[in-house]
Amino acid sequence: MSMTVLTVDDSRTMREMLRLALSDAGFRVVQAEDGLHGLEVLAAERPQVIVTDINMPRMDGFGFIEEVRGDPSHRAIPILVLTTESDAEKKNRARMAGATGWIVKPFNPDKLVDAIRRVAA
Repeated sequence: MSMTVLTVDDSRTMREMLRLALSDAGFRVVQAEDGLHGLEVLAAERPQVIVTDINMPRMDGFGFIEEVRGDPSHRAIPILVLTTESDAEKKNRARMAGATGWIVKPFNPDKLVDAIRRVAA
């Protein structure tokens, strides 16, 4: 049984790059276009890891992380933030919201896969 990863990003190109990198590593990938869509996908799926962007329309990554952490059934899912942001204040805000880790775009596929395997272990 392969591990399921939910990717949440408003960029179709980024979602496609994530899907390719993670599928090649043997993960099952489910995708969402923003935080609200991510919550809808979470209602139907049980991912072992979530990878989310911060800057998105409708609901940003901070709001999404807070919503996921507010639901007891999703509280234990590791959440990796994948973003162009490298600001310490935003990193801290994501950590306070409940993020497990932070990866800056552009991402290295091997490092991302390693990070996912590490937090899922």
